[in-house]
Amino acid sequence: MDICKLNIEFCTACGICHKKGKCVKKDDFQFLYEKVLTTDGLVMGSPNYCRSVTAQMKTIIDRMADAIHCQLLIGKYTVNVATSGGTGQYKQVTEYLNKIMLNFGSFVTGSTGVSIRQGPKAFENAEKMAFQLGENLTEDISVKKNYPNQRRIMKENRTYFQNLVKMHKDDWSHEFKYWNRIDSR
Repeated sequence: MDICKLNIEFCTACGICHKKGKCVKKDDFQFLYEKVLTTDGLVMGSPNYCRSVTAQMKTIIDRMADAIHCQLLIGKYTVNVATSGGTGQYKQVTEYLNKIMLNFGSFVTGSTGVSIRQGPKAFENAEKMAFQLGENLTEDISVKKNYPNQRRIMKENRTYFQNLVKMHKDDWSHEFKYWNRIDSR
């Protein structure tokens, strides 16, 4: 899905999503968010814009505050791809996306990228690597692959976000209720 074709407004940190579980903005975000929450695997891709993802991608990440606080991507798998103008600069984007998706609770199957400066042959190799990542993603989903190091980080994140939400229980009532439901299972 080309997120540049969607109308998604910037997060204003109003905190309503923490309290109510839904964003107050009336735009295309909810449509995209529901797709993200119901899929088993994600492919995140962005060119390197000033050492980070595009503004559109960052806006989506920022609007997913409820997902990070409640760890709603647990059990999902992600691959991250990027392009850049400078040699190796795409790694800044894939490393960022790897960390972000892990913080959301998604396993990261892998990442790849390519620099325009590397020339046409590099694009052929990157395309092959991206295709292989897609196959790996499909395999990870089908066998529910466990990445022990990532699982450890997820466990630490879960504890961190549970505690963060508990500290803000009066203001973040939706998220507090969510964690109470999860803990009572």
